[in-house]
Amino acid sequence: MTQEELDALMNGDIDMDVGFEEAEEAADVSVPETSSEEASDDDHYNQIDPDKYRVSAMHSWPPPPPTDDNKMVHQLDDVTKESEQKASEIFDLIEGISNDLGDGEKNIKAIQSVVKSNVELFSTLSEKFPHIEAFKTQLAENKKISDELKDVLEMLQNGGDTIMNIMDIMQYQDIHRQKIERVINVMRALSTYMNHLFAGKIDDAKRVTSAVHIHGDTTTEDVVSSDDIEALLASFGKK
Repeated sequence: MTQEELDALMNGDIDMDVGFEEAEEAADVSVPETSSEEASDDDHYNQIDPDKYRVSAMHSWPPPPPTDDNKMVHQLDDVTKESEQKASEIFDLIEGISNDLGDGEKNIKAIQSVVKSNVELFSTLSEKFPHIEAFKTQLAENKKISDELKDVLEMLQNGGDTIMNIMDIMQYQDIHRQKIERVINVMRALSTYMNHLFAGKIDDAKRVTSAVHIHGDTTTEDVVSSDDIEALLASFGKK
């Protein structure tokens, strides 16, 4: 029985016997069955376990539960914070490698200076004492070392250039962070706009609760039963 029928009964506009017969006939009316697909969706939604929920691109329903792991802005804030922290750590490591390469270049150049002096010395000695093989041998060894030092120095310089290129590429991480922050700001602006759009003048705590069943609804759940009517009339009689 609907609220309107209950009001009519209380006003004496409906005969009790007729009213109960109509209520029984209404109870016999079959309720349209929900399709298996809709039922399965509802069951799946009601059985969601937030700890086991997994977002799937194959299904648009149900939406994820509003846990911290699924809050979009919360997740994006974590991404920007963690990415900035990790990028800072990477920059520190790269800077350390760059400094080591710079120190290596200085050491190689210092060694080259000594080897160059040795080459000049043994060249002079070999010219003055051509019969002494040790001078010729040392001259050849120092020239060989001089060539190897040039290769090592070139490798260190190439490594320094590569480090600079890596640091330039890492600058894009900051650009990506700014793009994510822009998305966050747009989402927060939309959230604020929707809150203002749906704002009301009455506090939600002071609002009247919505009716469970309204005339014209196809649902039969929570409709007033005959036992409820008898209990209501009995309570009026006690008063």
